[in-house]
Amino acid sequence: MILANVRQHLTRDDAQLALRLIARGSSDAVEEAEVTLRDQGIDALLDDPRLYAGLMVAGQGAHASFPLFAYVVVRHALRDVGEGDRMLADYVASILLHFGLGTRASRVSSSDDEIYTTLAELSGALESADAQRSFLVRAHLGNYALWLSGVFPEYIETRRWRKGGPDLDYYETMGRRGFTLAADHRLAAQHGLTTLFEAADARFPVLRQALNNVSDALLFPRHHSPEKL
Repeated sequence: MILANVRQHLTRDDAQLALRLIARGSSDAVEEAEVTLRDQGIDALLDDPRLYAGLMVAGQGAHASFPLFAYVVVRHALRDVGEGDRMLADYVASILLHFGLGTRASRVSSSDDEIYTTLAELSGALESADAQRSFLVRAHLGNYALWLSGVFPEYIETRRWRKGGPDLDYYETMGRRGFTLAADHRLAAQHGLTTLFEAADARFPVLRQALNNVSDALLFPRHHSPEKL
């Protein structure tokens, strides 16, 4: 199950690299950042715009762990569009981390053998007799719709124009449906995920916009479709 737990997996090495990227060789800045870390915790460093800039341009930024890089990039993109909820940044970064590896994006869990390549296929599997699987499918419907519409909007738009595929509004509708159904499932309450899924449903358009900006800036900088905005 994908959880909002990327920050929990950041290490002492991640914190030290963040300090160095923020300071950029200034001993005074190092001391200031260390005080900030001690008094306010690592979230204050992760929100520092100098860290994002360092990850983008400094040579040391290439040594950042994937969790550190993903969280800072997503957090920065979300704040740029007015979304300040750290829980949502953590969750979206976790989706990127998991779905960016192997075939995880097409599976409802890392141990599941079933492959789903469309939202329609996932919708057909929503009402499983197995409560755990039904819950995972619901959450995955939301996650997969956000992943596709957020990271690959150009692909969606190209298919719509060339082959009559569904538009981005369809992905938003299906994604929000998945998060709504996941929030309503009894296992969401048991795992303490109801609030998270409700927030993902309510803020889906903003989350997608932030991921579109990440995609534009880092993954496909030479492609742009005004329809995705």
